[in-house]
Amino acid sequence: MGQREAVLRLDQQWADIRSGAAYAEPGEADRLLAELIGALREPARTDAECAARLGLRLGDLAARRFAAGDRAGALSAVEEALRHAGDAAGHDPEYARWYARALVNQGVWLAWPLSDGDRLPRYPLGAASENGPSPMERAAGERARDVTRAAVEVWAGLDGHDPVNRRGLAQSKVFLGDRLAELGFAEDAVAWAVDAEAGFRRILLSSPGPEEAEEAEAALDHIGRQLELRLRHLSFDSLARLRAGGLLPERLLPRAVVAARIQGAGEPDIAVRLGLEVEQVATMLEVTPWLAVWRVEVRGADGLWTVQEHPWHGASEVRGRTAEEVAAGLVRGFRGSAQYPGDAGYWRVRVWWHEEGDPAVAKFRLVIGPDAPMGTPS
Repeated sequence: MGQREAVLRLDQQWADIRSGAAYAEPGEADRLLAELIGALREPARTDAECAARLGLRLGDLAARRFAAGDRAGALSAVEEALRHAGDAAGHDPEYARWYARALVNQGVWLAWPLSDGDRLPRYPLGAASENGPSPMERAAGERARDVTRAAVEVWAGLDGHDPVNRRGLAQSKVFLGDRLAELGFAEDAVAWAVDAEAGFRRILLSSPGPEEAEEAEAALDHIGRQLELRLRHLSFDSLARLRAGGLLPERLLPRAVVAARIQGAGEPDIAVRLGLEVEQVATMLEVTPWLAVWRVEVRGADGLWTVQEHPWHGASEVRGRTAEEVAAGLVRGFRGSAQYPGDAGYWRVRVWWHEEGDPAVAKFRLVIGPDAPMGTPS
């Protein structure tokens, strides 16, 4: 018993440093954490609390390694953490919470190469992207999705009346949406984000304390931004399915209408499939502009494509027009310009929504040349 108490006192000492209640130099903190992990290993074999705490402290080690740029070391530490945390999870709800949080962290670290510097999907169309993830990155992303889904299941299995569990479940759903978006599953990502949003709104309705309310508001802001971005990558069929399933919030309907119109859907079809009146669709298109971003390129004798200067490489807000209509205006204008390579030359047009990026994300693509006089997809 004396050894166990000593280990737990050491754990409390580390917890104080970790929380900022006590201070230690970085080197001393690293030494203490290593000592604590070593001390927990033996009792963790038979003691559920020590096993749970070993998982927790290995998770701390993983976080420190990741912050230092050692992703491989972080993943190694968190894998071991999950073994111990998983063994202890069934013994106490608190240990289950620690296990679920470790699963989420593992997902974040596994999926890191699939996001850009702003933590947005690097390959929003997944395997369809022309510059998609490597097989190794995709495998890591799929593992990240699976462990995050496991975290959702752990939280869902806990007492739903406990505010900590409600918050944990909603948060884990946000992370699952992020992992799905990174793999290119935009429709599923939206569905989980909407589910998470509903969870955080329920938290706000339950009269939480100031800290919990602030956290919920921040989460809702994050989800709102993510949903607006993800709608750019949804097909009209996906939008219609989400709407039919009650997973397209009313506030996003104008953006969904614009998304459908950009893809070429007519106003009557949009109204029918999104459950709106034609007049509502017309109004939404009139008051909701979208930013069309375009690029015209000409292929030289060396086979390389050269981006043309303004106005053939630019952006403008448009209303009610499809990406194809925007491109048609560019084609007509470029044919009459000094940059036109002639009927024997090859050139191409691409139009994006909001920002230029991966060609696979372009809303309209056209290659024009002597053997494709009407244009073919690029």
